[in-house]
Amino acid sequence: MFKNIARAAMVSGVALMPVFGVSIAQADDETQQAWRLFVTDQKDGGVSVVDLETKKVIDRFDTTGYVTHLVPSESGQTLAAVQMDHDAVHVIDSGIKVSSHGDHSDIDIHDAALLPVEITGNRPVHAVPHHGAFYMFFDGEGVAKVFGEDTLLAGQSKYDEVAATAPHHGVVVPMGDYYLISEPNLAVETKPGSLPPRLGLKVVDHDGKQVGDIHTCTGLHGEAYSAGIVAFGCEEGVITAQLGDDDVPAIKMLSYGEDMPSGRVGHLAGGKAMQFFLGDYGSDKLVVIEPTEDAPFRVVDLPVRYVSFALDPQQVTIGYVFTEDGYLHAVDVLDGKIIRSQQITKPYSKDGHWRDPRPRIAVAGDVIAVTDPRNHLVRLVDADSFGDKGEIPVEGLPFNIVAIGGSGLSH
Repeated sequence: MFKNIARAAMVSGVALMPVFGVSIAQADDETQQAWRLFVTDQKDGGVSVVDLETKKVIDRFDTTGYVTHLVPSESGQTLAAVQMDHDAVHVIDSGIKVSSHGDHSDIDIHDAALLPVEITGNRPVHAVPHHGAFYMFFDGEGVAKVFGEDTLLAGQSKYDEVAATAPHHGVVVPMGDYYLISEPNLAVETKPGSLPPRLGLKVVDHDGKQVGDIHTCTGLHGEAYSAGIVAFGCEEGVITAQLGDDDVPAIKMLSYGEDMPSGRVGHLAGGKAMQFFLGDYGSDKLVVIEPTEDAPFRVVDLPVRYVSFALDPQQVTIGYVFTEDGYLHAVDVLDGKIIRSQQITKPYSKDGHWRDPRPRIAVAGDVIAVTDPRNHLVRLVDADSFGDKGEIPVEGLPFNIVAIGGSGLSH
């Protein structure tokens, strides 16, 4: 069924999801298309704003330190610049608002801005965008602080809290009238200053009452959403949650099984127009996950270790992966195969610290943007042909990158 639906979507040529972004290209008196790239500096901290049409840096915002995670909201109006090692999160107004009106979208474009909100706490890591809010989990506190996007845009930093059992490297995801919360393993002795490992996942209601048992998901890591299903990577498999007939989250473990090679999923991206996930599997493989199929995993072998991967929000059956030999690959998620490859940079070894600056990928319409920190550049690649579409100098060591953009009527 996955393949039939996907191929039908490709043949129809219908746009299946809105795309966010900015850089102004006037198509006629009312229609505008715009794209911006937001790029972090792994050397001195800060976030640069790049206009994709002029290929110039149009703004730069200082942060307390280097940004470990740059996370866009569901609407694309804001981005959370999470600084794990500096106990801070800055929030950026992207300067773009796309509003859907059924038969068309409206677009409002203004200058990007660093919002006057102060978010601090002990070791922020995961910022999960859901239901018009950011669920920012602070590992050292064992608490997710929930910031509404409208509140942030109004310059206010008030928040609600959702507490886990104890401090750990955790995550909170809302689902209906419930929360999915990672559970630490407090039975394991930890060294002073260390956090306990993850044991699994639990469901709690808005009063904090646990519903059902704790579901084993050893080393829970990675979270993604796709068409009503939330997935997390585990040592045992991929655990999923979706609302059941009683509107309570139903939890299911997709076990790897004996036929799978050695490895595990630790990072996930969720399909937007179709129900599937793309994840890593060990260091030199990806895996396409169809959660409703009897055989949910399809392994994609890579020539060398992967560095970064992303899904194309417009070409919904295509994913991109950058490997440490400097090559960018297009992956057909229907067949689980690499269909196109091109060397974009010189090799970047994956050896060393995980925070060492290496290329990251963002998709902006028909352009793939790849950071090249060694050369202080963002390289632009045609999404269809992998042809060179230029480069953009960016201050410092450009690392994490997010594309925000789209098109619509400007009134």
